[in-house]
Amino acid sequence: MKVALGKLAHGRSGDKGDMVNIALIAHRPEWMELLSDAVTPKVLEQWFEGWTEGPFKVFEVPGVGAINCLIHNVLQGGGTVSKRLDSQGKALGQVVLEAEVEIDAKRAAELGFHL
Repeated sequence: MKVALGKLAHGRSGDKGDMVNIALIAHRPEWMELLSDAVTPKVLEQWFEGWTEGPFKVFEVPGVGAINCLIHNVLQGGGTVSKRLDSQGKALGQVVLEAEVEIDAKRAAELGFHL
């Protein structure tokens, strides 16, 4: 089934030079599995098509039930030289929470995730 990512996690983002770092933290630790399966480098590539060609990386942070997404070359050089409205990538974490992700409905129910 498709759900808004914000139903599954909350996020925070910011710049790392010309990269943006988006931390996505599952609302419940047991939903980490759903989050990891739903947000992949390929998914990020689709969401940011036209903004950057990447590379896109996703790292699991299981101790806090989160994933950390790094998107390279997306801020047009970084905060001090970027011409983007959000030159430090602070809003991108909130924007991706509106994106729909595909999750396994049966597994989601087993983990206590219901719409």
